Amino acid sequence: MKKNVIGILAIVALLATSIPSVFAQGGSEKADKVYTLKLSTQLNETTPMVEGFKELAESVKAKSNGRLVIEVYPSAQLGSDEDVIEQALQGVNVAVLTDGGRMGNYVNDIAIIGMAYFANNYDDVLKVTQSEIFAGWEKELAQENGIRILSFNWYDGARSFFTNKIVETPADLKGLRIRTPGAPAWAQSIAALGGTPVAMPWGETYSAVQSKAVDGCEVQLTSALGSRIYEVLKYMDKTEHFQLINGLIVGEKWFNTLPADLQSLLLEETKKAGEKNARYVESKIADIEKQLVGYGVTVIEPDVAAFREASDAAYEKLGFTDLRKQIYTQIGK
Repeated sequence: MKKNVIGILAIVALLATSIPSVFAQGGSEKADKVYTLKLSTQLNETTPMVEGFKELAESVKAKSNGRLVIEVYPSAQLGSDEDVIEQALQGVNVAVLTDGGRMGNYVNDIAIIGMAYFANNYDDVLKVTQSEIFAGWEKELAQENGIRILSFNWYDGARSFFTNKIVETPADLKGLRIRTPGAPAWAQSIAALGGTPVAMPWGETYSAVQSKAVDGCEVQLTSALGSRIYEVLKYMDKTEHFQLINGLIVGEKWFNTLPADLQSLLLEETKKAGEKNARYVESKIADIEKQLVGYGVTVIEPDVAAFREASDAAYEKLGFTDLRKQIYTQIGK
């Protein structure tokens, strides 16, 4: 009997010492768990924005002590933006660089930030993304569509037309098939400006011009340089119709698997990196234009006022005329 009591006491003592260590180990494992986020973009490896994503990855890894790792996948290595967005919605650990036009497929009104001549520069759009109306769109994307905006302050410059025909007025675009992303805000804007919009992935544009599937494209200068589109299109018609503000998004399902401190860190660092990189891009635009000219591109200075006036038709078509006035009033424009 005495031996049995001693045996029971020994077991109890063993459990008493081992149970806390089990719990401690579990807590330690949770604190040490590494979360990986795959960041997808169609942009080329050499573009300034991809440089910004790599800086973001370094910062997040350092400040999280290696607990959160961002892997950058340029040149659509993970698939088209639409495919990656769908993966994000399913809870896959992916982020994607996107724009207001594509987000308009989920929250209609946010598409207006991707409309032609909605803004004149980065600071104009930045005011919108910091407004109450944008906060409402952000909330709707998260709560009703499962999309978490990490930041929407990334900027890649203004987009202009690249063609093999001189374009000075909207009439000069008539009959030209122009590659543009596949979203109503983009397509209707290009149509209003005189072109025939053709939706296709950016990576297919070069060969599409070669095969005459399209007659040109509209693109920001950073991508025009990185993609070498100047090899097949010789005129840059400097309409600067879109101010390309971008956002990084993830799925709510994946975001909610992160510990609270990593959620806060990711949001904070992404916003910091976005604005820092935007200013860097701004500083590079003039030099990139000179490089394009050096590669044989002829810059055409079109009648921008005529294009701006023509763009109004797209706002009417999509029902954004009153919304534009409302936003301008809110941001004091």
